[in-house]
Amino acid sequence: MLHNFGSINLDHVYRVPHLVHPGETLASRAYQVGLGGKGANQSLAMALAGGRVSHWGRLGRQDAWARDRLADAGVDVTHVELVDEPSGHAIIQVDDHGENAIILFPGANHGFAPSQLVNLVASAKPGEWLLAQNECNALPELFAIARDRGLNIAFNPAPMTDDGARLPLDTCQLLFVNRVEAAGLVGLPESSDAQALLEGLQQRLPDTETVLTLGGAGAWYQSGGTQIYQPALPVKPVDTTGAGDTFIGYFMAARQEGTTVAGCLELAAHAAALCVQQSGAAESIPRRAGVDQALSQFHAPSSS
Repeated sequence: MLHNFGSINLDHVYRVPHLVHPGETLASRAYQVGLGGKGANQSLAMALAGGRVSHWGRLGRQDAWARDRLADAGVDVTHVELVDEPSGHAIIQVDDHGENAIILFPGANHGFAPSQLVNLVASAKPGEWLLAQNECNALPELFAIARDRGLNIAFNPAPMTDDGARLPLDTCQLLFVNRVEAAGLVGLPESSDAQALLEGLQQRLPDTETVLTLGGAGAWYQSGGTQIYQPALPVKPVDTTGAGDTFIGYFMAARQEGTTVAGCLELAAHAAALCVQQSGAAESIPRRAGVDQALSQFHAPSSS
């Protein structure tokens, strides 16, 4: 079982011709509310990939439908607490090129108490995986308790913050970062090439496995002196929201199955490629059958 200490948000998504400029008032062509939050998205992706995942989270009582949505997908929601606080939510702009800009309100995601963390970690067995992102509070305490419990920690430091950069990342077995997060962790410009970012990550965290996702430029896995590259799939993005979360959920599900690293990367890349061809966050995460079909077609011999 993988235990995901993660945010649950309500996503308010606006379709706009371009991302709004400072001082500009821009009309939206479409609007929808859906399940979101990096934590919830990653749990949902892992469950839809066939993985076994328990979500640890907090949600406003009035938004219990979001917990039900996770449960319907196969996520264990025993440890999703309904509270008398506003749920976390995000304001998301998506433009005509599929790019997005997000404003995040943490809400209930920032209400975890130390005693609650102890009880949550006690529900996990030594040797199991803990997955976390940077949208919930008390991460330093969580990492310490999880390490003492003997859990393997996978971390996605998104959104990247100064506090996130100061976390004890050497306690993590696996780190998922995009270009912005990697640059922030190693003090390099975001324009740095992949090898410079990987070298910086290796120097800072020599004992941590790293997956560097680069959108249309593919993804890299690094562990010690081993590097594996996964090209991106040639698709036209409609909406990139949730693509990184889909990648992580599918990667961890494949790892749980005992798949090779190369196989994990390939499955995750195909899932993310299907995700970006649909609008929305949670709504765009594909089911495993569709990803397996895409993989089969990709590997099918050409008739020409």
